[in-house]
Amino acid sequence: MSMTDPIADFLTRLRNAATARQRKVDVPASNLKRAIAKILYEQHYIDKYLDVEAAPQGVIRIYLKYYDGRPVLSGLRRVSVPGRRVYAGAAEMPRVLNGLGVAIVSTNRGVMTDKDARRLNVGGEIICYIW
Repeated sequence: MSMTDPIADFLTRLRNAATARQRKVDVPASNLKRAIAKILYEQHYIDKYLDVEAAPQGVIRIYLKYYDGRPVLSGLRRVSVPGRRVYAGAAEMPRVLNGLGVAIVSTNRGVMTDKDARRLNVGGEIICYIW
């Protein structure tokens, strides 16, 4: 069975695992999901992520991070969906929670945060907001 929006499924799995206080979550692998997991790791929202070759497609195992029993990853929101793509130029790049959160952007130079996109002066598709 094919999935209409695999990135929304990825974010929902992370949100549900954090809400249920799970230590780890497995998601089907793709290059975009690996790039998002890398950004989550670099921004200290998750402990670590590993590629597991359990299925023919592969699986990404993400270990969630908690602080005082609460998940560090407190909010996720999908912005650009298959039926309505959302793009922003470098000047209009959104700030999430006045800079406390992160917008993940797909640009022609790769997947990066809103801060990196502003620094490199590139625009792109706003994939999601994370705080």
